[in-house]
Amino acid sequence: MTAFTNIPPHAVLPLGAYDLDELRKCALRADQRLLQADLGGSGDKDTIVAKLGSEFGLPEHFGKNLDALYDCVTDMKPPSDADQPGFVVILQNLPQNDAFGVDERNALLDVFRDAAEFFYDKDTAFRVFYSVARGV
Repeated sequence: MTAFTNIPPHAVLPLGAYDLDELRKCALRADQRLLQADLGGSGDKDTIVAKLGSEFGLPEHFGKNLDALYDCVTDMKPPSDADQPGFVVILQNLPQNDAFGVDERNALLDVFRDAAEFFYDKDTAFRVFYSVARGV
């Protein structure tokens, strides 16, 4: 039994209920592509999207906006030899401040929710876990 046993294969969930190290280990054991970004200190949407592009290794043509983020994430491929093809995305310390409030966070998370739907149609797991750093 793994941490993934009770987690739907297509989900965007708060990280607080899960053990971060166990999620990383499960991704490796399942041969799923692990995408991680610690967004602490990122003040606004532009900085966050740019940091995601850098941390995820998105291509040079990445347009550094939410539409481009969706396009680049859904262009990604899981490891070709994976027994359980998929992705585990960990977004740590999303800021909660005047420059990046609830609406901006929801818009960003909607990109990942839409990507989860895209990968559902491809029969590829796509699990996203996020945490929010309050007052940063």
